Amino acid sequence: MKTTSDLGDLRGKRVLVRSDLNVPLDGSTITDDGRIRASAPTIKGLADAGARVIVCAHLGRPKGAPEARYSLAPVAKRLGEVLGSDVGFADDTVGDDAKAKAAALEDGQVLLLENLRFNAGETAKTDDERAGFAAELASLADVFVSDGFGVVHRKQASVYDVARLLPHATGDLVSTEVDVLRRLTKDPERPYAVVLGGAKVSDKLGVIGNLLGTADRLLIGGGMVFTFLAAQGLEVGKSLLEADQVDTVKGYLDRAEKEGVEIVLPVDVVAADAFSADAAHDVVAADAIPADRMGLDIGPESSRLFAEKLADCRTVFWNGPMGAFEMAPFADGTKALAQALVDITGKGALTVVGGGDSAAAVRQLGFEDSDFGHISTGGGASLEYLEGKELPGLTVLEEDDA
Repeated sequence: MKTTSDLGDLRGKRVLVRSDLNVPLDGSTITDDGRIRASAPTIKGLADAGARVIVCAHLGRPKGAPEARYSLAPVAKRLGEVLGSDVGFADDTVGDDAKAKAAALEDGQVLLLENLRFNAGETAKTDDERAGFAAELASLADVFVSDGFGVVHRKQASVYDVARLLPHATGDLVSTEVDVLRRLTKDPERPYAVVLGGAKVSDKLGVIGNLLGTADRLLIGGGMVFTFLAAQGLEVGKSLLEADQVDTVKGYLDRAEKEGVEIVLPVDVVAADAFSADAAHDVVAADAIPADRMGLDIGPESSRLFAEKLADCRTVFWNGPMGAFEMAPFADGTKALAQALVDITGKGALTVVGGGDSAAAVRQLGFEDSDFGHISTGGGASLEYLEGKELPGLTVLEEDDA
């Protein structure tokens, strides 16, 4: 795949950059600007090279038509603050305003287009349906730079089809993400541990299956752990449980034992009587969860166990919080895990935090991005890469230029 340095002199050229600016909003307030800060270096580098930069991105899940709550206007403001220069904003994507403002750009200026998903063609399922919108987007620019790693697993107009219409390259962010993920899948330095959390085991079955042939240890926490505990015949009370996945998990447990992969499960959990920050709660053994309670975090003994299992690791990938970290009583497990990763990062281990929830958790809990080896901007894309799937937004960049 070509990088921006392979594109030659970009001064005066209009460069369409597909970024991932899908940040969480509380009204018009951005609550985590991590993706904006991660996207800024590529945009700044192009602008500094004299390119006329047109940034496109999505926000949320609008249904192919404008919705005020999903406008990228707050993002344009924050992006300008991060870049330290004004960022223009078009109130449509390929309409009159976008065309006029794109045409008026001068060397080194940056324009952000309105939400791509306000156009049905962006996420249309068929090539023909996406083609018209992709052609309109491509007509705004001379060159395309793919830098939205969080969407490269999607076959969408701005990710896949535009790359087939314009000379293209990867941005710095996508290049870095791919390099890191290759280190996780191609001869990783060992011991290699994968920590998985989050709500649903079904979201991670593919990656678990693939990693049983790669990782030395799998540490399981979050809501998904209760399906593992149920697969061992334990009572999980009112905890999150995917009963239809119990047999599949049993199969993975058997396979892990045969292949010598250590699966580490919590030995204690924080069990509450309701999903609420002020719910009554206490620490119970993982094999003694009361029938009328739900597990909302791993317990302190589990936190110590997980830290011990990570202490000698040279490579760690983490996706998914250990508990309901948004509520203070159930954040300790996630915080302890993050600290364990910080500790081994300081000893030279490669630690990769993948997934929006995990990234938001470490920031909310007071950690800096620089405390870890790498914080990925693409949870779903990272997982699919680790599953061994082809990512359309990457494979298209390997094709010959338009």
